[in-house]
Amino acid sequence: MVRADSLRNRERILTAAGALLAARGEGVGMDEIAAEAGVAVGTLYRHFPTKSDLIAAALAELTERLVADVRAAADRVENGADPAAELRGLLEWLITKPAADKAIKAAATGLASDALQEMESRGFAELDRITAVAHAHGLLRPDITTADFALIAATAPDDTLPAAARDRWIELALRSVLA
Repeated sequence: MVRADSLRNRERILTAAGALLAARGEGVGMDEIAAEAGVAVGTLYRHFPTKSDLIAAALAELTERLVADVRAAADRVENGADPAAELRGLLEWLITKPAADKAIKAAATGLASDALQEMESRGFAELDRITAVAHAHGLLRPDITTADFALIAATAPDDTLPAAARDRWIELALRSVLA
């Protein structure tokens, strides 16, 4: 059984790592993360022996949040929600998600690419459900696949774009896939 203080320390380390990665990128040191978390460096290394382990754990948490959000949207669609509205919501979310998530993903590209690939595959498996329902209702162009949504996600503007421009980008992206 894991001690409560150990769980708290792990959470504090992951929170600090996310914040520092967002602020300064993957160049942040493990000692800086430990100081930000308020734990000894040895405590950090007991939880995460390498920086890759720490980034992979942060990415695993991000994966769980992302997959849960897409799964919830897929569940709503399967229970009668408008697939186009859910797709719009997912596109809006892609643009406005926290900068820390982007920084963790960027750091993971070089240090924890397996974890990044797992996140994408699990998220797209849930998105497949939305795509299938949207096709069944004739809402998507026949040639649109989940891979197309991956391309749209990869080209999504960041949250520094003015709100009106973000809204226009979402509208154009939706027009490109809706029947």
